[in-house]
Amino acid sequence: MDAGFLILIVAGAAIAFLVAFAVTPLVRRLSGKIGAVDIPKDERRIHSKPIPTMGGLAIFAAFAVAVLVLVPMERTYAAILLGALVIVLTGILDDIFALRWWIKLFAQVGAGLVVALNGVVITEMANGDIQFGVWAVPFTVLWIVAITNAINLLDGLDGLACGIIAISCVSLLIVSSLYIDPQYGSVMTIIAALAGACFGFLPHNIHPAKIFMGDTGAMFIGFTFSVIAIQGFFKLNALVSFGVPFLVLGLPILDTLLAIVRRAAKGQHFFQPDRSHLHHKMMEWGFNHKQTVWLMYATSAALGVAAVLFALRRFAAFTIVLLVALGAGVVLIRLQTNKLAREKEKAEAGNEE
Repeated sequence: MDAGFLILIVAGAAIAFLVAFAVTPLVRRLSGKIGAVDIPKDERRIHSKPIPTMGGLAIFAAFAVAVLVLVPMERTYAAILLGALVIVLTGILDDIFALRWWIKLFAQVGAGLVVALNGVVITEMANGDIQFGVWAVPFTVLWIVAITNAINLLDGLDGLACGIIAISCVSLLIVSSLYIDPQYGSVMTIIAALAGACFGFLPHNIHPAKIFMGDTGAMFIGFTFSVIAIQGFFKLNALVSFGVPFLVLGLPILDTLLAIVRRAAKGQHFFQPDRSHLHHKMMEWGFNHKQTVWLMYATSAALGVAAVLFALRRFAAFTIVLLVALGAGVVLIRLQTNKLAREKEKAEAGNEE
């Protein structure tokens, strides 16, 4: 890798990390003053006391500072920041006033159009074998809205969504280094800035969280990651462009697909929340809060390794990594559920005595 690119990447991550880490306590105090507080008023919430939210404002501020300092403000990158600002402002209002789902969806579509109409658009896939033509902008907006909501749905435990996006950014950085080209220098800096901002926020967000990133953060990191995937990967060669974004986002995409099927089967609206996401199920199986988060981190990291192997066309190793990760997950879940069953039987036996 060129030394200049490496310096930009390290600088982007470092600036964003430091700003996020320093600004988050200020945002925490601001959240309390303006009423952006998550009060546990239903069974979906894991926490038992009010927690300041809107922490995503610190993530956005850190990201924006790093990008403005290091990335030339061409039309495309200015549009990315403008679209992100639309998402963040919507998130702030939602964290304070709990907006209706259609208002948030409208804002997401609007932010998607901002970037899609300014050069961040999926025009083709598979080296031109799939041409979107007049559907390029709608397809791009659909991708952005889908990933934005997938990350928002995943944001159910302390540090979960933020940590998974940080891990996914690292995976994208590794893959992008394999296809380094001067035109992707700014894209890699943006990826590094998002990773640094997430890592800088995590110390405040790891269980027990001092602050949540709220819809402000969940929608922002989902939106930004989806845009990065378009700008940096859907424009690469066929194999990488198609597979890498889906692999590194495997967990949130799977969780979202399961939510769609589950809610459709129950006749529920897609935006109607429930307590049946992957992380909720893992806690039902007996994993505690921290164990659930770290296991999902490990799964995301394994998918990141698989994405790198996929990009290198090491398909045998790619298959082995996926099978080992799947097997390890099944074994751990089986052991935990058996342990939970034994504890339940022991408790019932004690009650009978």
